[in-house]
Amino acid sequence: MTTCITGTGLYIPPYSISNEELVNTFNQYVDNYNAKHADEIAAETVTALQHSSAEFIEKVSGIKSRYVMEKEGILNPEIMAPVIAYRNLGEELSVMAEMGAAALKDALADAGLEANDLDGIILACSSFQRTYPAVAIEIQNEIGMVGGFAYDMNVACSAATFGLSQAHGSIVSGLAKRVAVVNVEITSAHLNWRNRDSHFIFGDVATASIVEDLDTPKGYEILNAKLFTEFSTNITNEYGFMDRSEYLAAQTEMYPDIKDPVTPKLFLQNGRKVFREVCPKVSEIITEHLKENNLPTSDVKMMWLHQANANMLDLILRTVMGKEADKSIVPSVIAEFANTSSASPMVVFHRYKDELASGDLGVICSFGAGYSIGSVLVRKV
Repeated sequence: MTTCITGTGLYIPPYSISNEELVNTFNQYVDNYNAKHADEIAAETVTALQHSSAEFIEKVSGIKSRYVMEKEGILNPEIMAPVIAYRNLGEELSVMAEMGAAALKDALADAGLEANDLDGIILACSSFQRTYPAVAIEIQNEIGMVGGFAYDMNVACSAATFGLSQAHGSIVSGLAKRVAVVNVEITSAHLNWRNRDSHFIFGDVATASIVEDLDTPKGYEILNAKLFTEFSTNITNEYGFMDRSEYLAAQTEMYPDIKDPVTPKLFLQNGRKVFREVCPKVSEIITEHLKENNLPTSDVKMMWLHQANANMLDLILRTVMGKEADKSIVPSVIAEFANTSSASPMVVFHRYKDELASGDLGVICSFGAGYSIGSVLVRKV
């Protein structure tokens, strides 16, 4: 049995926002806020907000732009969030399913397969627009796949590698012969666009990968997977179905000042601690994974890493491969896409998978909230 990634697909949203556009909106919001609270700021009871800049964003992250599903609401300083209309469940295709189905159809074409060739679909993401029915099943229905299974799973930014591991495991156990792993991220909807430290981080996208059991291997053979989790609150997104109950509980004499049940629960990150704690662990996991499979790091020709931050990519490269390592070993799409959470390593894999020669070794690695880290060793057939 040889389990291979035989096709990949990519859906890019219709709109792009440059750093300059984003900063212009953010700075207008800052000016409006500071003017509104001028007296409190003068009395030092309220802290004035600071401007951002395109140069600052690129320096700290490597990001120059990001794709989004809706642009006008994000760039309106009075809204600063995507305005996406509700679609009637069962009558209209949901936004997530629309994106995921498009990416999956692209991946099926790349693999030379039809929808009914699949036995399973795993939708592996960091956020879902509803609890149930599973969006994966909606995608299954949309592409015309009859029979088999589909389910949603969430491991934050590591969902893609955990999903690949589950697909590989389903094949090895005999549950399926062909499984699609789909990653859909509408991160623009969970981002606090008014937070100077993080308003620029994320973008929207969808990816899909086809994993098959083949007698004659093709594409990339999956050699092995290694997964790791450790509880941390340095990256959080607590918005969820309990919010109504918690908000109602807060409307008591104990909590008289809670006015906004949403914003405090959107994406939050202690960036400095994440950088210090996650980068060494990612390097450790990759190095251990290679050692466990008797593969020297010098054999690695490419690492398709989670596109969280350009500085993180550079540090992981140098820690795993050495200080003088060729930067082409870790290709990057972060300048164009920003951080697309679970989808990001598969965006870069999709873009650069044809760069390697037959027999070359690669590592698909993701990392993020949890903490969670996933490493998948692959070899070009």
